[in-house]
Amino acid sequence: MLSTDQIYQLQETLEAAGKRREAAAIALAPKHKGGEWEEFHAAVKAELVAERALAAAQNQAYAVPVELPVLWDTGAPLPHLLQNDYQAFLIFFVRDADPSWDGSSVNIRRPDSPAAFQLAVVEFKGCVSTMMGSPNDEVLHGHPLYGKGLEGYRPMRIENSAWIAELQRINSVHDGYAPERWRRLSHYFFGFHDVTFECVAESVSVDLHESSLPEVLAKVCERLLR
Repeated sequence: MLSTDQIYQLQETLEAAGKRREAAAIALAPKHKGGEWEEFHAAVKAELVAERALAAAQNQAYAVPVELPVLWDTGAPLPHLLQNDYQAFLIFFVRDADPSWDGSSVNIRRPDSPAAFQLAVVEFKGCVSTMMGSPNDEVLHGHPLYGKGLEGYRPMRIENSAWIAELQRINSVHDGYAPERWRRLSHYFFGFHDVTFECVAESVSVDLHESSLPEVLAKVCERLLR
C-alpha cells in the first residue's frame, strides 16, 4: 500500500505528463522544425504510463496493451463475432502494410467480396462473457476507463476489472463455485472505429489468414461445431 505522499507524487507525474502532451499537440500546428511528431508520440506514451501507475496504486481498473501480432486500421476493419458457450472468435481485417501507399487512394473492402485480404482470427479460450457494440471511437473518451491507460485501435487487457469482479460475485452462489478459476480469467478490450469488443476469457491467441471474409467465417463456424 502506497503512502499519501507517494500517491501525490504519482498524481503530479500524471499532471506533468498531461501538460507535456498538450504542449506537444500545440507544437504540431506551426511549421515543423523536425521531431514534433516524435515528441508528441513520446508524450502520449508517457501520459498513458502515468495513468496506469496512478490507477494501479489506487487499486482502480486500468488498461494495458496486450502483445498480440495484430493491429487494425482506424477506418473500417469490419469486425465479426462468432461464439458458442465457451469459445469466442473475433474476425477482422488487419492494418494494410503497403510501403508504396501515398495516401492518395482508398482501398474499399466489402464483407461479401471474394477477394483475398489479410484477416485476423482472434480466439478467446475459456470464454465466460462477451460484449460488442457501443462505444465507437468518437465517444471513447466517455468510457469509464479513459484516462486510465485506455487506447483505441490496439488489443488491451483490463487490470483490476470491475466486470470480472461482478461476474465472480454473481457466480459465487453456485454450489460448485471455485475462486481459483476466476483468478485465471482476463478482461480483454478491442476498440474499433465503429464498435468496441470486450471479452472475459482464460486466454487469447491470433491466427492470420490470407483469404476472403466469407471463407474465413465458414472455417471458424466449422471450428465451433467440432
